[in-house]
Amino acid sequence: MKEPHYHLYLDDDEHSIIIRSLNTLKTELIESGITTDEVDDLIVKVGHAPQKKLKVVEKSVDDAR
Repeated sequence: MKEPHYHLYLDDDEHSIIIRSLNTLKTELIESGITTDEVDDLIVKVGHAPQKKLKVVEKSVDDAR
């Protein structure tokens, strides 16, 4: 069975927070003597994820009717 793929749309600040959080987790795992292979893979995936510019259009509830 094929695993599902997920798409996340992040702004620059959110992207930065995720990378910093993963680095903090990696540091904690190293200090605990636990392997960091999975975290390393996530850092690479998030860091090298393609960027796509999207146009966001917000509509009020009244406009939807």
